[in-house]
Amino acid sequence: MELPASIGDYTDFFCSEHHTKNCSKIFRGEYALPPNWLHLPVAYHGRASSVVVSGTGIRRPMGQSFPPTSDGKTPPYFGPSRRLDYELEMAFFVGPGIELGERITIDNAIDHIFGLVLMNDWSARDIQFWESQPLGPFLGKNFGTSISPWILTLEALEPFKCEAPNQEPPCLPYLTETSRFTYDIPLEVAIRPAGEEKQSVVCRTNFKYLYWTIAQQLTHHTVNGCNVRTGDLLASGTISGPDKESWACLLEQTSNAQHDIVLEHGGIRKYLEDGDDVIFSGCCKGDGYCVGFGTCSGTVLPAS
Repeated sequence: MELPASIGDYTDFFCSEHHTKNCSKIFRGEYALPPNWLHLPVAYHGRASSVVVSGTGIRRPMGQSFPPTSDGKTPPYFGPSRRLDYELEMAFFVGPGIELGERITIDNAIDHIFGLVLMNDWSARDIQFWESQPLGPFLGKNFGTSISPWILTLEALEPFKCEAPNQEPPCLPYLTETSRFTYDIPLEVAIRPAGEEKQSVVCRTNFKYLYWTIAQQLTHHTVNGCNVRTGDLLASGTISGPDKESWACLLEQTSNAQHDIVLEHGGIRKYLEDGDDVIFSGCCKGDGYCVGFGTCSGTVLPAS
């Protein structure tokens, strides 16, 4: 399989209210949102060169980390990530682009979106947490991002439109949608340990849980005059829902390795182990038919 497009730029958003609050609880002890979170779709620029197609193995990254139980005096160490995670996301490809200095408005943003794919934003949590202050993730993310090989167009998703979550407080006018909608896309994550035939489903969630829509993401991305080009990739962030079954990464499900998850076909996990095959799937079910995204998979390879 090949990548479905030549990706010039890649941006990753942070659009799940549930994921954001769960992370706040894990690291700060309270379910809270940053002051800006309800007013704009937060994002960071990722690395397009390491976006790979489904089926590509992902090498456990090396990097600098800090002992999680340290008294603050222990120095950081270098080595393979001990807390490798998946993040279930979806991403859209830009269709028609715009020139530098132009903006895409909220009412025509959908016209600039070609379609969606499944995405695994692989994350080395120990590397990420040590490096992220003050500028955000770097080596904890850029070692690999997997996407499914087939783009599902917005025309194919038209029958699965649904209401997007209510936004309170109201957005600023440039982000206020005349017709606010998203898509009902059931999603699953499964893990198949090395040497096993059967896979264990560890997450069931839905694209419709995201607080910020794809139209709002693209509009905000260009509001300052940033140009986008055909084939640019914009991702949703982790698509966690309201209950534990729908928490879409191991960070949330294990409270950052504070407890295990039990795989239905045997084994436990705090984070991913070498040889684990991580499989994402998504399928919209109509009356007697299914519109599917296929799978987005990758096997964890040992550090080199």
